[in-house]
Formats: sequence, structure tokens, C-alpha cells
Amino acid sequence: MSETSSPEVHPAWLPPSAFRALGSRRVHVEASGPLADTVRAEVARACALFGGNASSPPAAADLILTLAAVPSSGSGDGFLLARRGAATIVIADGPAGLLHGLFEVVRRGEAAFAPDLADERHEPALGLRVLDHWDNVDVHPVMGQVERGYAGGSIFWHHGRLRNDLTRVRDYARLLAATGINAVTVNNVNVHRSETHLLTDRLGEVAAIASTLRPYGIRLHLAINFAAPVILGDLPTADPLDDRVRRWWRETTDRVFATIPDFGGYLVKADSEGQPGPFTYGRTHADGANMLAAALAPHDAPVRWRAFVYNHRQDWRDRSTDRARAAHDHFAPLDGQFSGNVILQVKHGPMDFQTREPVSPVLFAMPRTRVAVELQVTQEYTGQQRHVCYLPPMWSGVLAFRPDGDSGPALAERLSTRTPGGGVLSAVANVGDDPFWTGHPLAQANLYAVGRLAWSPGRDPAAILDEWITLTFPDAPRQALHDLMADSWLTYEQYTAPLGVGFMVRPGHHYGPDVDGYEYTPWGTYHFADRDGIGVDRTTATGTGFTSQYPHPWSERYESPATCPDELLLFFHHVPYTHVLHSGTTVIQHIYDTHFAGAERVADMRARWADLAGTIDPAVHARVTERLAEQLRSAEEWRDQINTYFHRKSGIPDAKGRTIH
Repeated sequence: MSETSSPEVHPAWLPPSAFRALGSRRVHVEASGPLADTVRAEVARACALFGGNASSPPAAADLILTLAAVPSSGSGDGFLLARRGAATIVIADGPAGLLHGLFEVVRRGEAAFAPDLADERHEPALGLRVLDHWDNVDVHPVMGQVERGYAGGSIFWHHGRLRNDLTRVRDYARLLAATGINAVTVNNVNVHRSETHLLTDRLGEVAAIASTLRPYGIRLHLAINFAAPVILGDLPTADPLDDRVRRWWRETTDRVFATIPDFGGYLVKADSEGQPGPFTYGRTHADGANMLAAALAPHDAPVRWRAFVYNHRQDWRDRSTDRARAAHDHFAPLDGQFSGNVILQVKHGPMDFQTREPVSPVLFAMPRTRVAVELQVTQEYTGQQRHVCYLPPMWSGVLAFRPDGDSGPALAERLSTRTPGGGVLSAVANVGDDPFWTGHPLAQANLYAVGRLAWSPGRDPAAILDEWITLTFPDAPRQALHDLMADSWLTYEQYTAPLGVGFMVRPGHHYGPDVDGYEYTPWGTYHFADRDGIGVDRTTATGTGFTSQYPHPWSERYESPATCPDELLLFFHHVPYTHVLHSGTTVIQHIYDTHFAGAERVADMRARWADLAGTIDPAVHARVTERLAEQLRSAEEWRDQINTYFHRKSGIPDAKGRTIH
């Protein structure tokens, strides 16, 4: 796409029609300040479209948006939605709450003005709700403009420089604010040389983005290079215990805040996949993180330190090495050693955003450390936004996971109550400069939902989907779209990697089937399929011992095939193809059945979408039609390659006599 934004950028979940209920009424905004000005501008725009009054006096108003008489001592994001006399009222804890309250009214539509509207208190469960962009300033020779991006180029950068027109960035901030997101990291966690300079001589570009995001309450974060003092400061070392290095970070951070007073903080990927870190100097992750935390502490800002650290130069013949163990092995012994403004950012699973993984034990293994959960909105291993794959049911399961078993608080509650400011959820973003933001119009649902779940982790993913459909496709048959999308994650799982085995993708770009693609590489992602069985033995008794990283009762449940959930069986156990699942079918028959069923389901999805022609904008319908054709082709390829591979490996025929090549 060209450097300038397309005039035909899709409005996503904020089409003009979403503002009809608000814009056709008399509205009074009683607040001042930049965010209040944004609210006032939104109201004025809506009323200009639908004939309302954007400056109605309070006595005559149908909607009143105001601040609480006593300012909130918290984040100020919360608000009360209520009915008072003949008016609906939003009483916000602070300016950010005023903005969130406005968008709650937009989501409700006419229901927000019902005479019997009950008082509702809205407050985010997690205080920091951040999207991390893997955008490169320069076009990377392998990864391109956006690493693991499937929707075109960056909305921030264009061939090595900041975009001249940041209108689309402002529109993006508006979309995110409407979901509850309140922060964005604007560059890749793999910080290359150009991105390293954003911290110093290119800080003005970062400030311009921050100014564009600010009217919608979105704070800017920056991914930084641990070796920056060497690259930028002409120091001979980046040793976190060296006084010269600590002074460099302190002075550099002070300049960042002098330029961007509401700067959000740093994100760091260190000692992982070739990125520099404290290991170079014989130091720990706590040493490295605490150095940066000390520089940020005077500004009351955090450093988010990613726990994605493992040996990516493994010997495939050494079965004692287990990538799943790595984060816990590295970080759990450091519990209690991190400064208070260090947030350890942990991927939701122990591997790498696979279609199905257990919840990472690191998320509940460090009670004296601030911990954040990291999700991936961009569909690196779940169809790359060429496949319909609605991910919130997966995310909801992670957030609802109870480390203590059937009792005790869910993971989201533990993160919230343990972390000052209400906990942290981060997610790898999936937008690009494509007119449909996410490339696949239906992938916008994942971007919308991650913000809604970050605000309210217990919210039903199906309800979020319906909310998104109602806003985005107001004239389409909602149930038809719901049926097409609601179980699409399970459909994707059916025709790809079975029973939690993971990583059966083509190396490098991670798209399409390749059963042995990573089997003999240094990356440590193996299925160990042989003539007798499949799966990785991660038990304490005979395997890598990964099950021991879980607390009771999960360590016991995962240890035995008799109690391990079917959907994770091959993640934890190497079993015969004839092993009988709890479902009553054998492993090999499950592989055959699900891969046939998944491809059939995609064919049905394609037919259902074709039936929606005429009820969906033609451009949207055409794009999704194109993507569903590719999804069906890919699902059939997955079906045929996986079934053929395991038929040849096991020698066991399909009990239903279907064609296996």
C-alpha cells in the first residue's frame, strides 16, 4: 500500500451507524481536559450525523457524561452507567473513564436509554491493557515491515521513516479505546539497529506517535535493545551492574520523559533467539531488569521483561532438553529478586502461541513477582489471518484457569489482585495498513475481543462475538455470522495439529503443514512420532519432568495419561496410536476423524458465507470469500498430509474407509 492512507479504510466496529442512538439525542458533557475534549468531539460528530444536540443543558439532556465529584484514587478508567430520571448518566472516575463510558453507551445503542436501565459499575480488572506491535522501522530482509504481520505494512513506519500522515494512527487509537486497550508498544521486540535509535536521536518520531495516540487515552511504550549503551552510547559494555551503564540508562530515560511526559515504559526481549542480554556479562535477568527499573522508577513507569527465554541451539538427539521447561527453569528461582516496577511478561503457554497448549506454570509460580500474561492476536500459528480463527475461547480458558484446581481464584483474578494497578495483559497486535486493518475482515473480531477480555476477563467470548458482529455488521444476519465464527478455533485445531502436539508447520514462515518440519532442527519442537506412537514424554517419572513445574493437582493430572485431558495428551505423553482417549476413540482414529471433519467444516463455512451475499458490504464479502477459498485449500492440504503421514507411520487404516493418499 502507498505511504498515504486509503480513503476506503474499513471503519471496523465503529461505523457511523453505531452512533445512531447517541447521535439522535440531546447530550451534555460536563468535564474539561484533553480526554473530555475527545468525548465532546465524538458526541458532536455523532449528533451532526443523526440530528441530536451535542450541547444540551443538563436539565434537558437524554445523556449526561460527567466526572465524579470525588476523583478516583485508582486509574480513573472506571465509571457508573445509570438512569436518573429521564436521562442516562455516565459518572466517570476520571477523564479516561469518561471516554470508556462514552463507548459503553455506543455499544449498548438504544438499550443504553431504556427507562429500566439498572445501575452498573464498570471497572477494568487489569490496569495495563497493552498491544505490542512487532513493527520494524526498516523493512527486514526476512520478516518484512511487520514481523509475523499478515495485514500489510506498518501503520507507524514506511520504509525506514515515520509516516507523514498519522491520521490512521489516530483512527487506530479510537478503535482501541472503544475496546478498553490503554497502551501500545510501537516497535518490534526484536530491536534492530534502526529501532534502537528510536530511544535517542529518533525520539521525535516516537513523540509524534505518542501525541497522536494521546487524545484517546493510549499511552506509548517502546521496545528497547539491551545493548543500546554500546550501540548508541559508545560504551564498551552493557553490563547492568556497571555504573556507567546504569547512568546512561538513567540519563537516557530522563530525556525520554522530558520529551514524552506520559511515556508508558520499556518492553525487553533479552537473551532470547539471539537478542542481547545480561547473560553476556554473567548477570541474571533480575540484574538486567532491575537496572532498567531503577531508571524508570522516578517516573513511576514499569519495565516489562519477557520470559520467552530458551536455548534455540539444541541437539535434537538430546531428549532431556525441553523447551517447555525453559521459562520456569530460568525465572522461577529469581522470584522475589525483581524490583517492584518490573513486570515479568509470560506467554500464555510454555511453548510459542500454539493452537493448543497448557497454561504456562510461570504465571503462577512466582508469588513475589509482578507477572503479566501475553497473548498473540496475530495468528502466527493459527492461520495467519488467512483462516477464520476466533481466538477468545482459547484466551478465556487461559484467564479462567484455576492453578489450585477446581477451587481458588482464576488466573486473571490472581494477576489482578497481586499486581499494583490492577494487573497486566499484553497481546501481540495484528493490524497493518491493509484497508481491513487485519487483512481478513473477520480477524478484526480477535483485535476487538482482546481489549474486551483485558477489561473483563470473565466475559463470555460468545457474547463478545455477538457484540462485535452487531457493531461491525449491523445489517447482516447475526446468528449466521455467529455460527460461522464461534467454533472456528476448534475447527482450525481439528484440521491441523492434534491433541496438543503442536508445531507441525513449515519452518520459517509457519504456514501450512510440515509434520517433520521442526523435528530435527535446533528449535526444540518435536512430536517424536515413530511406528509405535506419538507425543512428547514430559512426565516426571520417565520424561523431561515438565509436569513437576505445576502445582497440585495439575502436576498429578498431567502426569498420567489416565487423567490428562485428551486435548493435551500428546503435549505431555508419548502414547501408542491405539491408545484409547476419554472420548472412546483411539489416537489414530481421532487424527483421521478430526482432520476429515475439520476440512468438511471449512467447506460448510464457505457455503454459509456465500449465502450472506447481499447482506454484507460487497468489498468485505469479496475479501472474505477469497480468504475462505484459501482456508479450504489449506484445510484439505492439512487433512491429506497429516492423515497420510500417520497412516504410513502407524500402518493402521481408517476404520471408516475414507481416502487416505
